[in-house]
Amino acid sequence: MTGHRSFHVMAKPAGARCNLACSYCFYLSKGALYPGSSLRMSPEVMESYIRQTCTAHEGLPVSISWQGGEPTLMGLDFFRRAIEIEKGFLEGGAVIENTIQTNGTLIDEDWCRFFRENDVLVGLSMDGPRQMHDAFRRDGNARSVFDAVVRAAGLMREHQVRFNILCAVNAVNSLQPLELYRFFKDELQVRYIQFIPVVERARGSSSSHPQTVTGASVGGAAYGRFLVEIFDEWVRNDVGTMFIQPFEGVLSSYCHDESSLCIFRATCGDALVLEHNGDLYACDHFVDPAHLLGNILERHVKGLASSDGQRAFGAAKTGTLPLFCRACPFLFACHGECPRNRILRTPDGEPGLNWLCEGLRSFFAHTQGPMRLMAELIRAGRPAFEVMNVLALQEGRPMRHPPRTGRNDPCPCGSGKKYKHCHGQGMPPATGSGRRPQRTGEAAGCRDWESLAGRKHRKNSQDG
Repeated sequence: MTGHRSFHVMAKPAGARCNLACSYCFYLSKGALYPGSSLRMSPEVMESYIRQTCTAHEGLPVSISWQGGEPTLMGLDFFRRAIEIEKGFLEGGAVIENTIQTNGTLIDEDWCRFFRENDVLVGLSMDGPRQMHDAFRRDGNARSVFDAVVRAAGLMREHQVRFNILCAVNAVNSLQPLELYRFFKDELQVRYIQFIPVVERARGSSSSHPQTVTGASVGGAAYGRFLVEIFDEWVRNDVGTMFIQPFEGVLSSYCHDESSLCIFRATCGDALVLEHNGDLYACDHFVDPAHLLGNILERHVKGLASSDGQRAFGAAKTGTLPLFCRACPFLFACHGECPRNRILRTPDGEPGLNWLCEGLRSFFAHTQGPMRLMAELIRAGRPAFEVMNVLALQEGRPMRHPPRTGRNDPCPCGSGKKYKHCHGQGMPPATGSGRRPQRTGEAAGCRDWESLAGRKHRKNSQDG
C-alpha cells in the first residue's frame, strides 16, 4: 500500500454487540477485547471517523461504512447525526456514499424512509431460503429470524432502497447452490449478491493441526462446486441483470491490473476496521492486539492507514505465499485469497496454502474461457452480456438478442461479419440510435460492482 492510495474504513459503532447469535460469527468474541464497555460509539468518535475519512480522501469519492455486530442497535438518531455531519463536506463538493451491513431484523418503515431519503446502500445478511438461513443464523434463544429478514427485504423493495445480499456460504447452503441462487433471484428479487465463504478455525486448533475447522465451515472442494454451478447458470442467463460479487471481482482481474475485491488482490491493507472506541485495526479478520494500529482520537486515520506497520501487513500477503501458489496459473486472479484462510500445507509440506484452494482452482479453471471472452467484449466497447449469445451459439441453443445490440456491430459469434448478415439475419432493427451500447450497469462491466454495490475495497465479512 502506498502513501497516496485510497483506503476504506468499516466502522463498528456497536462493536461486537448483536441481537443474533450466528454460530459461525467470528466477531462476537471480539467483545472480550473491551471488558466492561457498553460497546457504543461515542459522538466524538463518530464525528472523528467521518471528518477524518472525508479529509483523507479530498478530491476522491468517500465511503462511510457501518458494520457490526449489528449497527442498527445504535438507533436511528445516531445515523441521522452522522448524515448531518456529512452535509458540511457535501456542500464543499465531496461525493459521499453511505453503506450499512445489517441482519435486517430491526428494519421497519422508519429505517427504510431514512435509507431512501439519504440514498444509503444496505447490505442484508441472509443465507438462503428458510432451511438454509436457519441452519446457523438464529437469535440468542435459537429462534428463527427468517421471516423478519424477508420482511425487511420486502420493505426495502417497497421503499426503493438500494440493497444487496450478503450470503455466508457454509456447510449447509453450499450443497444446494442453484436453489439458493434462484431463491435470491426469483423469490427475493435481488440483483446484487455477495458470497462470503465461512472458514472458521475450530477451538483447539494449533500450528500442528491447522486444518481443523468448525462444522459450519464450507469445504474447499464444496465451495468450488458451489461457485461453478451458480456461474454456469449466471453466465448463460443472467449477465447484466444479476451482479455476483466474486464473479465481478475475478472478471476485473481479467480486465485490468487488480481485482475489485481485496481477497483477490496481490496486496491488502487498505480495508481497515474501526472499533466503537476509536481503535483502528488492520483488517476485519485481524482484530486483535497484534494488529491494533492506534486510536483515531490520538492520531489521524490517514497516518494510521499509511503507517509502516500497516504497509508491512499489506505486503505480507504476497511475501508469505508458498511456492505452490507462486507457480499456479491462476495466481493473477487469486493471489492466495485471504491470508486468514491460509491454514493448510502445500503438497510439498510448505505452510500457507488456503483452505479454499482446491475449490478456487477448479472454479478458475472452469470459468477462464467465459471470463476471457467477457473481458474481450468489454475491451472492444461491447457489453459483457453478449457472452450469453456466444455460449448459446457454441452450445447449439437459440441465441439471445439483447434489445440494444446493433445490427451493424460485429456478430458475437466471432465470424467477423456484421450481426445483421450473420446470426442476426431476420432480426428487426434495434430501437434507439443504433450506436454501440456504452458500458453501464446493465453491461456488467469490470467496474460496475464498484459503483452499484459499494467501494472498490469492499471487505468479506460475516457480520450482521
